[in-house]
Amino acid sequence: MNVQGQPQAANRAGGSSFYLAMRILKREQREAMFEIYSFCRQVDDIADSDALHPQRVAGLSEWRKNIDALYSGSNGPGLDGLAKTIVRFDLRKADFLAVIDGVEMDARADICAPSMDELDLYCDRVASAVGRLSVRIFGMSETEGQSLAYHLGRALQLTNILRDIDEDAEVGRLYLPREALQFANIETTDLASVLSNPRLGTACTFIVERARGHFTKANEIMSGCSRQVVRAPRIMGAVYRQMLEDMVSRGWSRPRNRVRVNKSHLVWIALRHAFV
Repeated sequence: MNVQGQPQAANRAGGSSFYLAMRILKREQREAMFEIYSFCRQVDDIADSDALHPQRVAGLSEWRKNIDALYSGSNGPGLDGLAKTIVRFDLRKADFLAVIDGVEMDARADICAPSMDELDLYCDRVASAVGRLSVRIFGMSETEGQSLAYHLGRALQLTNILRDIDEDAEVGRLYLPREALQFANIETTDLASVLSNPRLGTACTFIVERARGHFTKANEIMSGCSRQVVRAPRIMGAVYRQMLEDMVSRGWSRPRNRVRVNKSHLVWIALRHAFV
């Protein structure tokens, strides 16, 4: 297995929407976040690979062994950076394993119109668990950090689901929950039929409103925190909230051109929260 450390972790983060948020952190925090990002990308790459589903699951099992080894004091090749990050910021093993559990939901079978409960579990594992690791690096208090991870993680992941709806369909996945389809009176889970349905926008709005609610709660939590410790999550939240609203403005009819926040606006968001 290809296990990456520094500087590979930073290189992998270079194309990420979170890169500017990471860059404003102090060096030790920044390098820790690069390690978390690299871990997430690596397990995600296994789940999204072209390998057969059992082979993907086996690859993730190897990562579980890596995490077990890290917490027993035995570092495998390329894991020294992650090991130092775990010790320095007292990161919890359960959160790493939750991320692996989340991507394994993709690795075992292609997700298609899950229940809302299943989708929420998926969001908790692949996004909020990452948030729980991150807020400890940011230096947030336990109560505020856990709450922010819950809400901001879900807001970001629901936005991702809406952004990637066409790309996910190309690999046989549909994360819109069946409740959203029922809300829009879409009676099929056939991917082509769902994506061409004139009521798709209604189903997407079902998710938009939930994402907005989580963004609002996340902002409320951050408004009560020291600006210093929430600079990075404020940038992440602002970028993704802008992306969400841009998708709403664009609409859900074809062609659904992929929405991206332009570089000048990204820099403005970063500067606004880095120094104000």
